[in-house]
Amino acid sequence: MFERVLVANRGAVARRIIRACNSLQCESVAVYSDIDAALPHVAEASHAERLPGYQPVDTYLNGETIVAAARRAKADAVHPGYGFLAENPDFARDVEAAGMKFIGPAATWLERMGEKTQARQWMQANGFPVHAGSEVIRDQAMLVKAAETIGYPVMLKPAAGGGGIGMTVADDPGSLKAAYATTTSLAERTFGRSTVFLEKFLQRSRHIEVQLIGDGETLMALYERDCSVQRRHQKIVEESPAPEIQRSDIDDLSSRAVEALVGYDSLGTVETLYNEGRFGFLEMNTRLQVEHGVTEEVTGLDLVGLQMRIASGDRLSTLLPDRPEIDGYAVEARLYAEDPESLLPCPGHLSVFRVPDMVSVRIEASYREGNTVTPYYDPLLAKVIGKGATREAAIARALIALRAIEVKGVKTNAQLLCRILESARFIEAKLDTDFLSDLL
Repeated sequence: MFERVLVANRGAVARRIIRACNSLQCESVAVYSDIDAALPHVAEASHAERLPGYQPVDTYLNGETIVAAARRAKADAVHPGYGFLAENPDFARDVEAAGMKFIGPAATWLERMGEKTQARQWMQANGFPVHAGSEVIRDQAMLVKAAETIGYPVMLKPAAGGGGIGMTVADDPGSLKAAYATTTSLAERTFGRSTVFLEKFLQRSRHIEVQLIGDGETLMALYERDCSVQRRHQKIVEESPAPEIQRSDIDDLSSRAVEALVGYDSLGTVETLYNEGRFGFLEMNTRLQVEHGVTEEVTGLDLVGLQMRIASGDRLSTLLPDRPEIDGYAVEARLYAEDPESLLPCPGHLSVFRVPDMVSVRIEASYREGNTVTPYYDPLLAKVIGKGATREAAIARALIALRAIEVKGVKTNAQLLCRILESARFIEAKLDTDFLSDLL
């Protein structure tokens, strides 16, 4: 096992990785921007390294600075968490070139799945179902022809993007040009590349994803998560197992994901859209997923610990000779510092921030009382996971926990999350990606 791991991230995910380091009896190194010095992950780590500045590009997105910090700290491995540099193949190579282990898949997998059209082509060539879509759009003529071939409405997506950023819907030829301009502009500003592609826009779909873990020789599917409740194409409620879908269909999806990704060597998630009884590939996240805790709760596994042990050379066949059975249900709600009306980030000073300690409830917080939520990073305050023998019990526990959290100094989406979880439609598992727009 590694002796010292640098955690190249912040907030809730950094704290989660530090806990995994503690359980594996290896030291942890936190990194922090100037504005994050008081965050709990800094105090909880064995060591800490400053990243000068506060803008993401100067700190958590600055691979050169992070590698230098890891060298100073004498780390023998780097865990990127999620977001920031987690899926950047150049960063992975730089870490390895510096004599440290990158805790994640090989850079070739990061490249293969990082460009969305290339990932789509790979999955389709390896027998995984896809919905109608295009290659990277080269010009206006190709744009118009691709949209006509796919059929309206179409979704325009950044080819190098993720996180729901820059995705725009064109309902008809009249709105196509404006949607293309919007998506290319956002793609250039956010991801540094203006390339886009088209997919059929499937309304009232379910977002179903399969959790994978592999070591390059063995690959295992650890069940699925339903992430259909979203705002601005970003997940805010996740659960496992997915309700109201035949188990045989989920098992078939999982088997096809494993067959398509032979040789994959870390944690990864295959995301799909489920529409009219058919799954279609959406993207693959070659990293630890934000909602990994949902799977941990229903399997009893430590996914982060397993990922680290695989990176250190342990074999999955030894660590996990058999796939565990699903035990109960888990529902996660993401608590954000955001305006409940506009759903836009709401930075501020957390004069009060108290979370309950409850049985069958797991809360992973990014902050503690007295911290400041800044406008520079993701405004996630905490992930709240309810666990129960039944789906109803899991929902009830998540609701109780959300109502018990005390926050002053910033606005939050707590009331919206409660409204979602207690709605008849959610309780009846009538879920799709239009759920929130219908509710509001």
